[in-house]
Amino acid sequence: MKFNLKFLFITLFICTISIAQNKGTISGVLTDKETNNQALPFANVLVKGTNTSANTDIDGKYSLSVNPGNYIIIFSFVGYESVEKPVTVKANETITVNQILSSGSFTLKDVVVKSSAVNRQKESALLLEQKNAVDIKQSIGAQELSKKGVSDVANAVIKTTGITKQEGTNNIFVRGLGDRYNSTTMNGLPIPSNDPEKKNINLDIFSTDIIEYVSIDKVYNGKFFGDFAGGNVDIVSKDYKGNGFFKVDFESKVNTNAIGENNFTLQKGPNAFGFSKASIPNNPLTEYNYSSLQFDKKTPIAGSFGISGGDSYNVGEQGKISIFGTASFTNDYASRTEGVAKGSVNAAGVAGKDLDYNYLAYSTNTTGMFNVGYKINSKNKINFNSLYINTSTQRKEESRGYIVDLANEGNGYIRRNEYEKSALWVNQLLGEHKLSDRSTFNWGGSFNTVKQDIPDRTYNTMNLLPEGYVINSQSAPNNHRYFQTLKENELAANLSVNYKFSKNEDGDYKGKFTVGYNGRFKNRDFEATQFNFKTTTFPVSHTGDVVDPNNLDLFYNQQNLNNNFFTISTFRGGPEVPNALDPQTYSGDLTINGGYLNTEYKFNKLTAVLGLRAEVITQNVDWSTQLDPAGGSDKLEKTAFLPSLVLKYELNEKQNLRFGFSKTYTLPQFKERSPFIYEEFLQAKIGNPFLYASDDYNFDLKWEMFPNSDEVLSVTGFGKYILNPINEVVINSSTNDISYVNSGDYGYVAGAELEYKKTLFTFDSENTKKLSGGINVSYLYSKQELDNEKVQEETEGSRPTTFTNTTGKFTGASPLLLNADLSFYNEWNDKKSNLTTTIAYNYFSDRVNAIGTLQKGDLVDKAAGSLDFIAKSKLSKNYSLGLVVKNILDPTIKRVQENQSGDVDILSYKKGLNLSLQFSYEF
Repeated sequence: MKFNLKFLFITLFICTISIAQNKGTISGVLTDKETNNQALPFANVLVKGTNTSANTDIDGKYSLSVNPGNYIIIFSFVGYESVEKPVTVKANETITVNQILSSGSFTLKDVVVKSSAVNRQKESALLLEQKNAVDIKQSIGAQELSKKGVSDVANAVIKTTGITKQEGTNNIFVRGLGDRYNSTTMNGLPIPSNDPEKKNINLDIFSTDIIEYVSIDKVYNGKFFGDFAGGNVDIVSKDYKGNGFFKVDFESKVNTNAIGENNFTLQKGPNAFGFSKASIPNNPLTEYNYSSLQFDKKTPIAGSFGISGGDSYNVGEQGKISIFGTASFTNDYASRTEGVAKGSVNAAGVAGKDLDYNYLAYSTNTTGMFNVGYKINSKNKINFNSLYINTSTQRKEESRGYIVDLANEGNGYIRRNEYEKSALWVNQLLGEHKLSDRSTFNWGGSFNTVKQDIPDRTYNTMNLLPEGYVINSQSAPNNHRYFQTLKENELAANLSVNYKFSKNEDGDYKGKFTVGYNGRFKNRDFEATQFNFKTTTFPVSHTGDVVDPNNLDLFYNQQNLNNNFFTISTFRGGPEVPNALDPQTYSGDLTINGGYLNTEYKFNKLTAVLGLRAEVITQNVDWSTQLDPAGGSDKLEKTAFLPSLVLKYELNEKQNLRFGFSKTYTLPQFKERSPFIYEEFLQAKIGNPFLYASDDYNFDLKWEMFPNSDEVLSVTGFGKYILNPINEVVINSSTNDISYVNSGDYGYVAGAELEYKKTLFTFDSENTKKLSGGINVSYLYSKQELDNEKVQEETEGSRPTTFTNTTGKFTGASPLLLNADLSFYNEWNDKKSNLTTTIAYNYFSDRVNAIGTLQKGDLVDKAAGSLDFIAKSKLSKNYSLGLVVKNILDPTIKRVQENQSGDVDILSYKKGLNLSLQFSYEF
């Protein structure tokens, strides 16, 4: 029996080997006629009448193994004409069958589109686009964002090479260059900022539910506005084309610090949905009509809810309308523990403020998006996008300890309550038109509006005495209520025409002209009023009255105002001053008209794009502020000629060598040029009307290789030389105020980037189980001149600085950035179910926050790393579950001031872990 079994196994093995050796192979490459015969990935190749099939890889290649015989091969791709080809296969022979697919006379009524949304959301599709593009850019799509547990655009872009986010803010740094050096667009059109201090909108307000992918251009192209040095982040909204669907998402999440708070309380007033409105009360100087200063206790368990849906409809012979909509609400609780805060630190390292630091916050995000795409025919398409985002954050910051001259016994207490609400509305109309085989016309227009309110921020200073807390009213602003409103409207337009020339013998065009126009017209209105509450000393002093810090309504009320316990005034004065209620204001308008011509030509393996852009820029700012109550104005005018050159050399089918060079500029922002004092919790920032634009020279050299459809290896060297760089600096003042200056004649950044994505192991032949990983590393060196005389002369002595050093690093520039991830993917149930688990790590090294003066060292944000775990599972066709754990290492976030005697901790805290459980159901 043993012999018979052994003989049977040997016979079967020999037969199997014999059959395998007798098989033949059909292989080839599919190309896309609609894109000048570029490779066509993800197309279907099927042996008719059998189950033998394959999909083309990122290079359009396929391979099938079949027994000898006669077959018909079917080549197909969504929206293209299917092609059938007869093939005869002999034993041990490889037959090459290449095929070009095109839409031809194919109309939409001839096909049922099952899914085309995968196209630019998949990692492999975006890598193909990166490989074929002449421009140097990176993209991250919805598939990769989901795998890495990313829920917003801000955390999406920091997963790419050379980009980091400043802790505690929404500042994005690209290659060490911060907010003013970068730009943000949506579908190629600019969008306004929702923060008066920032040029760019907070990217974390954009949920990944609304995006197809995010593209980061680090190399300048003439199609962009010239205010570009670090990079441009383009948010590409979803363009749905598939069958109808409806999806519901739920999420529950907690922050370990917040849930561990025994007394998570925030000021009464704002509602839980983030739509509360408040305005300056009637008769604010003579009547006490302000909201309560009491607190509500919260249960810090957060969550989210979202719905999305889409469908497509055929219109006529060739037309098609695609509709997509989504709406969601999410909230979050945050707490910073083990906090330390110091301020007004001198060169000897002695702090004028030495305090503990406590932070609680509740935030919301309500997002709604609707878009409609109308494909009129194969040559014309129009899209309309409308996006509304409402965000709110309610914060409570508290510190206790030593405050020089206010709490010399270490018994000081400062508390600030703030509610901030922003509403953004983006409306875009986009068109694509194929005028002929040679030319296309693309256009886009947008109207965007944003409104930000800080309605009734409260600030109180107290001292703890043996008898209890008393209000510290040594200076009137020590206790105040602050109201701020910002409104910004923006119109923008893009127009471009492409014209191909120089057709070769294969019918492909080697050259292309692109001529275009960009216009941007923005205006901003800003108002702020601060009401100072001064405890009276005459005829009766109330400075020693004991108060309850958790119920200040018992002191600040109408009765006590009538009885002269305290007075209310603005910086202009009290009720006896006729214009006391005139707010601090600044308004700005920006007009940019730009035209460009790009010439692209393919010299065999070398493709070159030579561009020239011209812009006329006008920026006006008017103000009336505490520093200049009479008001003033200033105009910045600039005409810029901006050349650019991009070269791409195809070393082989899988490798490219790229080069980029350009000249750009950097504009100061409205708020930076307005003499307005913006007070943070323990720090103040002051605008500088003498600020002017910088000029930038940019250089890139990149080698890249694409081994397989979802793999890439690239190495990049880059450099930037900046004339008259703009920096945040600590100006000469007793309170260490920060302002903005052109700090020297020059500055430069040089560095290198490495990116590697690879499938490490495939556990079966059908790719249902695989382990993949990715890493990107960026190293940069920055240096700039620091010139006191230049600052003194150009600001007419109004922003005096005494730099500690004659050279320094760029603010926000981390010498080392690292992102790494490891993912395991598993499919089962005939690929209807899957599980993806990912570990992701992010690290940045020390970076300068503000440049040191008066023999003090720089303010430096210390290095920190973040480790996340993400598990996402599709259990069936309809159900999906997810578990996300973020900030597992929970490092101490720390800012120090470097001094000869040693580093002084200016600010430090822990954020805690964030845990979330996600569920979705798709109908």
